[in-house]
Amino acid sequence: MSDPLSKAATAGEIAHAVATHKVKAAAVVDAALKRIEAAEPTVNAFTDILAERARKRAAEIDASKHPGPLAGVPFAVKNLFDIEGLPTRAGSKINNDGPKAARDGALIRRLEAAGAILVGGLNMGEYAYDFTGENAHYGPSRNPHDPSRMTGGSSGGSGAAVAAGEVPLALGSDTNGSIRVPSSLCGLFGLKPTYGRLSRVGSFPFVDSLDHLGPIARSSEDLALSFDAMQGPDPDDPVCTHMPPDPTLPHLAEGIEGLRIAIAGDYFAKGGEPEAFEAVAAVARALDASNTVVLPQAAAARAAAYVITAIEGAQLHLPRLKTRPQDFDPDTRERFMAGALLPGSWYVKAQRFRRHYRANVLKLFNEVDVVLAPATPCTAPRLGQVMMKLGGVELPVRANLGVFTQPISFIGLPVVVVPLQRRRGLPIGVQLIVRPYNEKAALRVAAFLEKQGVASAPPA
Repeated sequence: MSDPLSKAATAGEIAHAVATHKVKAAAVVDAALKRIEAAEPTVNAFTDILAERARKRAAEIDASKHPGPLAGVPFAVKNLFDIEGLPTRAGSKINNDGPKAARDGALIRRLEAAGAILVGGLNMGEYAYDFTGENAHYGPSRNPHDPSRMTGGSSGGSGAAVAAGEVPLALGSDTNGSIRVPSSLCGLFGLKPTYGRLSRVGSFPFVDSLDHLGPIARSSEDLALSFDAMQGPDPDDPVCTHMPPDPTLPHLAEGIEGLRIAIAGDYFAKGGEPEAFEAVAAVARALDASNTVVLPQAAAARAAAYVITAIEGAQLHLPRLKTRPQDFDPDTRERFMAGALLPGSWYVKAQRFRRHYRANVLKLFNEVDVVLAPATPCTAPRLGQVMMKLGGVELPVRANLGVFTQPISFIGLPVVVVPLQRRRGLPIGVQLIVRPYNEKAALRVAAFLEKQGVASAPPA
């Protein structure tokens, strides 16, 4: 067990130490704030630090007889979550001039009800339209494994803060891959739950029909702990499931017995660099998985996801584009303006195809329980890098880091990313894809891989 005051401590270890009175939550928070102060000049993960609030909450935890399953665990959230008393930046200059949030977002409230302690808001790509972790207003988040490299986005600050050991747990959002890409590039465990599984109330939207919220952590146990604490219906979110909480933590020790595991072929076996496919092969060997399945029309699904993203995102931001175009990141502004010019008929066709594609992909889960696929096509590119080679083809970085994530979030499937630490080089992740509401299967596989030493997420 790691020292609960060290950057190596997981959320589970901290909560156990606080609950058993081996350490005070106040000491845990002070240690986290010191790490943040030391790391921030390099990683640039935080836009807001809530020291006074965190210390007050820590004192309440230390005085409580029932501090909760996440007792004393410091966490931070992507700054598109509402934080009481702060404007909800969403990575933008424009929103920072807006009103202060009157209440914390729903998932913040649920984590704090479980004993966790919010310590700040995190940097992100502007309005979540980003895969790089770069931001024209607040500077780029930097990859703790190599500060000259990208974190991935748009939850780049979330990835940087956890990988640097500033906090053991962070929340991000994932529309087309924005939890999974930073998890892969920063070498972390990440969970994109089933669409509608976690409440989105109190978060700034990007593409309502594709947006998910979820955790990034350094262990599979921490994903399960936080996910379980955040589950449950929310009548204020019209797409949030009415399903009651279905705890995943008790199932982590079950291993992979009885699970049918396959490898995604065709689209997911090309268009990336060797390290992406080597990672999938390593995970497949550890799981004794050799069967290959094809997700039909994945390339068309990615194209349709682009159409829906561009059109919905542009419509949301049209008022800002008309009144304050100069205050957008130029790259974001151009993408929103292009989306505003797309015909509505394309959107209708994309949504129709989405229904067709979902039905066909779900048929696969009659035969398999878990599908393995690359999380990113490569390891972290350099900051400022505009183009990259994938499979020998020169392609834009910003648009293509999500090449393997978009066809999955397009139909709301739950995914856990497991990180592989490469002996010579940067980390990279593998997606564990499961049917809707079967997060426990993906987390079981993640826990097995972690126990076998195949997947791990030590702080940089």
